[in-house]
Amino acid sequence: MRSYFVLLVLFLLSVVGNAQIQNPTTWNFSTKNIGPGETELVITATIDQGWHLYSQFIEEGGPVPTSFTFVPSADYTMVGKVEERSKVIKAFEKVFDMNIAYFTTKAVFVQKIKLSKASIVVKGTVTFMLCNDTQCLPPEDKEFSIDVKNELAADVSTKPATTEKAIVSEVQAKEKETVAAPETKIATETEVQFEKSTTPEVKPAEPLAPVKKSSRSLWTIFIAGILGGFAAFFMPCIFPMLPLTVSYFTKSKSKGNAFIQALLYGLFIVVIYVALGLLITIIFGADALNSLATNGIFNLAFFLLLVVFAISFFGAFELVLPSSWVNKADAKSDKGGLLGLFFMAATLSIVSFSCTGPIIGTLLVEAATMGHLMGPAVGMLGFALALALPFTLFSMFPSWLKSMPKSGGWLNSVKVVLGFLELALSLKFLSNVDLAYHWNWFDREVYLVLWIAIFGLMALYLLGKLRLPNDSETKHISPFRLMLSIITIAFTMYMVPGLWGAPLKAVAAFLPPQQSQDFDLYTPTLGGNTSLKAETTTKKYGDIFHAPYGLNAYFDYEEGLAQAKKENKPVMIDFTGHACVNCRKMEADVWANKSVLNLLQNQYVLIQLYVDDKTELPEEEQTVSAFSGKKIKTIGNKWSDYQASKFNSNSQPFYVLLDGDGNLLVQPKGADYTVENFVAFLNQGLKAFQEKKN
Repeated sequence: MRSYFVLLVLFLLSVVGNAQIQNPTTWNFSTKNIGPGETELVITATIDQGWHLYSQFIEEGGPVPTSFTFVPSADYTMVGKVEERSKVIKAFEKVFDMNIAYFTTKAVFVQKIKLSKASIVVKGTVTFMLCNDTQCLPPEDKEFSIDVKNELAADVSTKPATTEKAIVSEVQAKEKETVAAPETKIATETEVQFEKSTTPEVKPAEPLAPVKKSSRSLWTIFIAGILGGFAAFFMPCIFPMLPLTVSYFTKSKSKGNAFIQALLYGLFIVVIYVALGLLITIIFGADALNSLATNGIFNLAFFLLLVVFAISFFGAFELVLPSSWVNKADAKSDKGGLLGLFFMAATLSIVSFSCTGPIIGTLLVEAATMGHLMGPAVGMLGFALALALPFTLFSMFPSWLKSMPKSGGWLNSVKVVLGFLELALSLKFLSNVDLAYHWNWFDREVYLVLWIAIFGLMALYLLGKLRLPNDSETKHISPFRLMLSIITIAFTMYMVPGLWGAPLKAVAAFLPPQQSQDFDLYTPTLGGNTSLKAETTTKKYGDIFHAPYGLNAYFDYEEGLAQAKKENKPVMIDFTGHACVNCRKMEADVWANKSVLNLLQNQYVLIQLYVDDKTELPEEEQTVSAFSGKKIKTIGNKWSDYQASKFNSNSQPFYVLLDGDGNLLVQPKGADYTVENFVAFLNQGLKAFQEKKN
């Protein structure tokens, strides 16, 4: 039972972690004639690095084993069972608490059959499951159809009088022909088609295996939820409720009963907040959540919402739910039993909304704009766990209350500091709108000036030099508050050089792109032996897009490809976005490296395609997507649809290396913040390009 529970958890994590399709294995079906009327069906699974495909022979309670089901037919009979002809790894896995047999990299399965005629079709289904160190994909059923041809089978069926000796002679003759022509390979049409689809030398028009996307952002949502939950616990409308809650459980007649009640109370807090996250997902849906990150109206609304939250934390007003909700929940909490505990948790959630509302709202906004289907639910899970944990632990061990600080003015200080952070975070959403619609009001300097002002005022507040409505008089500051003010002042000073173009790599992902800087002393220092001067000739969309670090980029696929063919250079397509945090981080941490800049400027033709740009296409270029059926109205629509339809990916950044004819050179790559890995990726593309030329 424990193994099934663990398997369920891994499966749920895999479901919520997939903003794009994951397909870590490729199946290949071929045949091998081994004698008169006998053929082997060879089923090969090519497995991506880090993933496991499980053996057919797994004990009950473990992962789903690989299995094969063949459609019965009078045209053939099965000989024995499916054999495994690849190296099997057997290891003890803590997750399942048992020894597990699995394959990595490659798995070959063989089924022998006897044919009743020369040409038949074998149909069936392979059921399999894939896991890596952090997640399991749901079990999948893949149907297959294999064309089998065996001329010896025809000979057997049409020449019944032929002796065994004659048949053997014919087999030997066939073998001699094979030896005489070692390049010849007996293969089915199915196998040939598979080989064509998996070779890297394909045009972007052909679907590619999706690049695996890291689940890092989902973990980021979860960790942000945990931090938000702990911050909420120290809010002035939650922290004072701790002694009251603990006293309720200490009235229980037995310690065991109090322990169970406290555990259930914490569980109900988690259930309530996770249900809220699921409700957000159901209301908006997966597609809507994925589009929020680039939608101008939503980003502007989020900016205004976070500003309202910040003003609330500063003490201008309180966000409260209707008092009737509180009264009803509180009345039902007196009933006792499970229902009473549930409504007791609900009362906490409602009463504390004035403090938790802005934190929850910010968390849900961040989770929604990351595009994960279950992002809001995962964020609320982290928030609820962090909020429920102190109440549960202190209810189980009430003596710990003696070590907790008393309520006081410091609680409001926590609230105000969070208000400053809310205000700083809100500017990111305003920047997204400004970039997507090319307003050019909110460039990098303006953003930095506002951040410097916000964090500078926050430092003054921490030092007691600034007081807000609900603050008590500060006669002295604690050592912790002093240390926090020092960190805030240091961070504020760190941002000042950014006004003159300093890269500020620690926060570059949250800032407008470097090319929006009006006064930039940094970019000219990066050139070295490379010529980092953008070409002055007019390019399509060149008036609204600008590549980072003065790189000579194109912003239209066809135009860039034509230039690459003219210069006899390979192409790097950078699928990027104005609101793409990881894109800015890649540009700041990786592209700024001189080795990468040299390759991009001198060895490649760079094409940057913005998938979230809101500039409308000319009327004659607006179409309906054959891939999604949606109207292609903007530049962002065009390139987003192109990426999804041609490369089976919708995540950014996404880097594709092509030759001048649009043929893929190597497997595309997503964000990778290791410079050496990105240089190796570019060099691999150059090598493949040179091999094609030769």
